[in-house]
Amino acid sequence: MALRSLHLVGVVLIGCALLTADTRDHRLAAALTLVSGLAMYGLEVWSKPRHAVELAGLFIPLKLCGIGAMLVLPQFAALLFWLLLVTSSVVSHAPGSFRHIRILRRPGRQSRA
Repeated sequence: MALRSLHLVGVVLIGCALLTADTRDHRLAAALTLVSGLAMYGLEVWSKPRHAVELAGLFIPLKLCGIGAMLVLPQFAALLFWLLLVTSSVVSHAPGSFRHIRILRRPGRQSRA
C-alpha cells in the first residue's frame, strides 16, 4: 500500500513538473515513479507469477519503459505522460476478463479446449 501511494505521488509530481516546465523536478518525479513501479511489479510477479503472462502484467514493463524514456528523452515527456496516463486508465479499469487474458503461455502447457 505504501509503495502504491509513493508511486501515485510520483505520477502527480510528474504532471505538476510538466505543467510548470520544470525538467529537474520532472526527472526526480519520473525516477521516483520508475523505482516504485519496478518494486510493485516485482512484488506482484513474485506473489502471483501468472501476472507476468497476462495482459495487465505485460503492460506494466511497457509503462515502466515509457517512464524511463521520460528520463532520457525529456522533450517527449509530456506526450509520454499523457499517453501512459490514458492507456493505464483504460487497462486498469477494463473488465477483469480483458485484463487477465493470458497473452503468453508457458512452454509445454496446452490450452484448455
